[in-house]
Amino acid sequence: MGFIRAFTGSISGTFADQWKDFLQPRGDVTATSAIFEAVANGTNAGRGANTRGSANIITNGSRFIVPEGTALITLQEGAITGFISEPGGYTYTSDDQNSKSFFAGDGILSSTLKTSWERFKFGGIPGSQQIAFYINLREIPNNRFGTQSEIYWDDAYLGTQVGAMTRGTYTLKIIDPILFVKQFVPVKYLQPGAPLFDFADMDNDAGTQLFNEVVSSLSAAFSHYTNDPDKGNRIARIQGDAVGFAQSLSAVIENEYHWGSDRGLAIGKVAIAAIEYDEDSKALLADVRRADALGGARGNSFMQQSIARGMQSAGENPNGGAAGLAFMGMGMNAAGGVMNNLQQPVMPQQQVPPPPAPQQPAKEDPFAKLKSLKDLLDNGIITQEDFDAAKAKILGI
Repeated sequence: MGFIRAFTGSISGTFADQWKDFLQPRGDVTATSAIFEAVANGTNAGRGANTRGSANIITNGSRFIVPEGTALITLQEGAITGFISEPGGYTYTSDDQNSKSFFAGDGILSSTLKTSWERFKFGGIPGSQQIAFYINLREIPNNRFGTQSEIYWDDAYLGTQVGAMTRGTYTLKIIDPILFVKQFVPVKYLQPGAPLFDFADMDNDAGTQLFNEVVSSLSAAFSHYTNDPDKGNRIARIQGDAVGFAQSLSAVIENEYHWGSDRGLAIGKVAIAAIEYDEDSKALLADVRRADALGGARGNSFMQQSIARGMQSAGENPNGGAAGLAFMGMGMNAAGGVMNNLQQPVMPQQQVPPPPAPQQPAKEDPFAKLKSLKDLLDNGIITQEDFDAAKAKILGI
């Protein structure tokens, strides 16, 4: 009796499997889902629902819809048997005995009796498992990253190490769907009735692994970005350069974790929501901003205003005239040299002793001067009027 029941069961399932199915993506797919199962509508050209077909059998003649931005992959016993990457409608065919259908022109003897015999050997169930999945080829958004403590990198423009905490999001792209499925997707997402492979799912261990690898690569990516002359070596530009920083981050991740070559994954764009610098880096960046503000045409304008204020102050202060004129005499070339020096590192200077005070000339003896003048008078070199005038001046009379 048990033998008959099994045989009867295989006959019933075999006839039900002759109905062709219409397969499409499941309805609960999110924007952050990477892989999701194809589900059958279970209709046969409007002639009724196929409710008795065996699970996980794709009948010959079944039709698949491949939407824009997706790829379709079919598996049998876990091995990839087909792949479609172009959008459109497709008819499924297979040489597997379990897929044969007399509705698809395989003949009733071949598609029914032989299949019944094959299933009879497996207790009335199909001897194979066929399943189809869709793969998201669009940019997968909102993959978050963030650091819990400061990361440090060597900044080429500042010439020192900079530290900050940062957070943001990045987009992912599946650039090789077959490699992605074979090398990275866990088996539980490739089974009948599997959950969505959603990168936003906190229980997705594969997504968590990617998050950890991105965070561990941020320090090297910041250094890569600021040391790349094509990026201008300015960390201040990084928040507005979604593609440029993505390239730096991708280069580091590929070098360290081989996302593209081993997993078929790549980073598309990176949006940095915040960079919170440590106190030393904040002070350094403040100095750089001040130096930038005093550079170029803006610095010349600022210096001219300073000179004008100095001249006005000198005119109002009788003791400051010489200093004001001296400052004005520097000229803009000297002022520009001062501005350049502001941007150069300050070197400790040698202590130079002050120069000795100049010696005051010795006072002349008035009596000696008068005697000399009297000799000039006696010799007829000067007149009496000259002698009397000089005498009066020396004696103060």
